[in-house]
Amino acid sequence: MNLFTGESSDAFFGGEVPPLVRRLLDQARTAAPHEMESLLWTAQVSAPECLPIYYLLYKFHARLRQYEQAERAALKGVSVAARQAALRDDWRAVAAGDADFAAPGPARFWLFSLKALAFIYLRSHRADASRELVEKLRELDPDQGLGGEVIAALLQGSDNAR
Repeated sequence: MNLFTGESSDAFFGGEVPPLVRRLLDQARTAAPHEMESLLWTAQVSAPECLPIYYLLYKFHARLRQYEQAERAALKGVSVAARQAALRDDWRAVAAGDADFAAPGPARFWLFSLKALAFIYLRSHRADASRELVEKLRELDPDQGLGGEVIAALLQGSDNAR
């Protein structure tokens, strides 16, 4: 599924995937959840530099409310994307001029994965960690092209509910 158009697509968010990984991911599409998890992590081990796998992993685990595993996958994706985009290891030290975060590629995937982490932290009741990431999203994505304001609104709502 294309994230931006909602249309059915054969493309994977984050870039291309090697043929072996594509076969595993195609199998995962129709597998039961426990089989899907095994196939996705097998794909990750088979191609640890392949960014789309991390997206699929953290979405899979977050959907099942397995936030610890979702965090693990997102952090791995952030690390791999940072290396590929020549960004600093510590996301707090990354500045707006370090990469073109609006262009498709590892830097944009890195930023999108930070947004995913903010959501995972919010859902796992770590509002302060989520808030810190939302602030970094505001800094690096001032036009809010990735939708970080949605998480900011959720955080505001949870603050108001107290």
